[in-house]
Amino acid sequence: MNPALVLKAGREKSLRRHHPWIFSGAVERIEGEAASGDTLTVRSADGKPLALAAWSPKSQIRARVWSFDPGAKIDAAFFRTRIAEAAALRRTLEIDRHSNALRLVHGESDGLPGLVVDRYGDVLVAQFLSAGAERWREEILDALREASACEAIYERSDAEVRALEGFGPRTGFARGNQNARRCAVIEYGMNFRVDVERGQKTGFFLDQRENRQRVRELAAGREVLDCFCYTGGFAIAALSGGAHGVIAVDSSGAALEVARENLAANALEPDAIEFVEADVFAHLRALRDRRAQFGLVVLDPPKFAPTAAQARNAARAYKDINLLALKLLAPGGLLATFSCSGGVPMDLFQSIVAGAALDAGVQAKIIERFAAAADHPVALDFPEGEYLKGLLVLRP
Repeated sequence: MNPALVLKAGREKSLRRHHPWIFSGAVERIEGEAASGDTLTVRSADGKPLALAAWSPKSQIRARVWSFDPGAKIDAAFFRTRIAEAAALRRTLEIDRHSNALRLVHGESDGLPGLVVDRYGDVLVAQFLSAGAERWREEILDALREASACEAIYERSDAEVRALEGFGPRTGFARGNQNARRCAVIEYGMNFRVDVERGQKTGFFLDQRENRQRVRELAAGREVLDCFCYTGGFAIAALSGGAHGVIAVDSSGAALEVARENLAANALEPDAIEFVEADVFAHLRALRDRRAQFGLVVLDPPKFAPTAAQARNAARAYKDINLLALKLLAPGGLLATFSCSGGVPMDLFQSIVAGAALDAGVQAKIIERFAAAADHPVALDFPEGEYLKGLLVLRP
């Protein structure tokens, strides 16, 4: 019999709506002995079983639900089934018509809290970010190998959130070919090299796949500024779409080296992208002072606000970069601006961009909205999964 997590009276409402997180303030007591990652039966204050969840004693999210069926069994077969279901969903999306890279497992939205898995060709990159995922690591790795038949699984469990669960970072090959550190990826006919060992997150931002393609469609005949360009995804998409020229700015010299490799891997003019290693905020100000003008500006900054508690401080940074970008737009220019901060919802992000336009003296209009690609599903009972949002803004 599993140990039990008993909720305080009245704190079962979110569980009944199938939200998978149980915060520390909702826990009345633990009955029985429970170690980190162990499976608990979640019970209401009156003793009714509600769910099965993984115990995380050091996190403010004390438990994450594996199943809302209290009679289920959490074992190796459970993870084989969940991962097979996630893989089957991706097959229905037919992403392989356009790319050999996709998100295979998207955490809570695939019923696997704390597990993120991206596929780059024949290599999987996995992140174990919760106590429950850590507890079942070996079984999950076996299930991933079985579901994907990939030649290697590289682990990138080095995100900061692991510290909140009481774990240190861990990286390296967990299964298969030990030499598959650089992966060749095709996306809508464009070629990219993904550094799974040293790249940000799992190596590439697959959530922006369709947004890169949209920027490609919009770039023809425009001078383009790509800010926080990382390994050049938007810059190369813009150039392949017919941009007159592209300036791509990032503070990471290592990322820009990969960006240059990516440019060389495509049949594009090698000097048409100017890669600039610089602080993006400072470089935007320098461009403003030079009265530079662009027909298309892309802002894809890192996560300024992982949680809602950090949203106030992040708002200033988002406003600053958007204000500067709007000042750099030529009449008729487009701004593709993004936030991947889970703590900044779309309504707040839109308000920030509106404030930036007001301060910039620009009468801008939203003409499209951006979101993560379809292989990053959002469970209706877990809205926190919708972290990436973006706006396409026109300066008339």
